[in-house]
Amino acid sequence: MAGVRTVRGRMMPLERDDVDTDQIMPKQFLTRVERTGYGAHVFHDWRQDPSFVFNDARFAGASVLVAGSNFGSGSSREHAVWGLLQYGFEAVVAPSFSDIFVGNCAQSGLLPVRVQHETYRALLATVEADPGAEVVVDLEDTRVDWPAGTATFDIDPMVREALLHGLDDVNLILAEEEHIVAYERRRPSWSVRVPVEGSR
Repeated sequence: MAGVRTVRGRMMPLERDDVDTDQIMPKQFLTRVERTGYGAHVFHDWRQDPSFVFNDARFAGASVLVAGSNFGSGSSREHAVWGLLQYGFEAVVAPSFSDIFVGNCAQSGLLPVRVQHETYRALLATVEADPGAEVVVDLEDTRVDWPAGTATFDIDPMVREALLHGLDDVNLILAEEEHIVAYERRRPSWSVRVPVEGSR
């Protein structure tokens, strides 16, 4: 996965708290074995309502979703993150997130941006006044900039590093391969050992 350093784009406002993964990616779309093709199904049930923000042409092509508190709660399903990414979002800005959702973001390259509630309200006010307003999320400086202001945001240091360098759990383990091999070679012969190339 590619690293994430800066996200720049227009915002889509989703002024709802406690948006859970069951709504982001409904269960009927979880039977696929591929990791692709989920973007079309994001918020499938809510999109049946013509007034739902995803049906508002003013926000078509937005790459930053501005959502309410406790975003991504509910069941742990990576499909929700995959769907948001494949729909076109590169970052989600919210006052708070489910921890499991943040972990899934780190594994897939979606930037979760936890801001103060005042910043959340300011972003909503900005996009309400100008649906074409752009926001810039700088992961290196943990800063959000928009036409009317700037603010810092919180992110777990490990999640930040994983996103900056495009590292999922497998990559993080492989980065420690030298230490893992050394450990396996030091283990006593009577213990269960994992075969390591070059060890006896």
